[in-house]
Amino acid sequence: MNSNLILGIDIGGSSIKVAPINVSTAEIAEPVLSVKLPELPGPDEVRTAIFTAMEHFHWAGGKIGCTFPGVIQFNKIHTTANVDSRWKGVNLQAYLEELSGCPCAAINDADAAGVAEMMFGAGKDYQQKGVVLLLTLGTGIGSAVFVNGNLLNNTEFGHMEVNGMEAEKFASAWIKTKEELSYQEWAGRLQLCLDAYERLIYPDLFILGGGISKDIADFEEYLHVAGKIVPAHFFNQAGVIGAALYAAEQLV
Repeated sequence: MNSNLILGIDIGGSSIKVAPINVSTAEIAEPVLSVKLPELPGPDEVRTAIFTAMEHFHWAGGKIGCTFPGVIQFNKIHTTANVDSRWKGVNLQAYLEELSGCPCAAINDADAAGVAEMMFGAGKDYQQKGVVLLLTLGTGIGSAVFVNGNLLNNTEFGHMEVNGMEAEKFASAWIKTKEELSYQEWAGRLQLCLDAYERLIYPDLFILGGGISKDIADFEEYLHVAGKIVPAHFFNQAGVIGAALYAAEQLV
């Protein structure tokens, strides 16, 4: 097996995305496999999906990096937004290594996306300077904060109160679809979130990720911040790539 290849796994609320990543270039070595999950997936459902992915890529023995949509401290899951509460307290690294037989590293999903963007994507020019806030706009709102290139782990800006509601229940991409909001209407909500985040940390750069980031031309004119706004370079593949890059750093 190519030593530069690490299997990236991005666990989400509705699917997992998996692909082998060349960590020297951040290139996806084979097309990303998406395995659908039931609503509020638990450890058993994800276990089955990971087995499916490993068989698909004939993965055995190689390193694995995995994301999770919640706070992870010392490999233990502490929060479970958009997934089954049975995950709470699970040591994700141990869980992964037991089911895969491979060395594994675990990281929050938005943090993983941030790692990818800072190393090879939209934030690479800010590795040694300034404050960067990446937001993943999907089922919820994930966040990753970097100060002079250093990650502040496990920020949860999507759960801040904005306009009397939890931010991700007010302005996620999923809410846009559910409430059939126009880009202008949705961007007005997102703007209130960006205003709140600016009052806290005044980012020099906002990176907007998630699948909706590919449509930024439809809504960027409605967003105004003191710093700069750019779309994620890797769009909604940043989590898979970042998981592998993180594992490359941790599993030496």
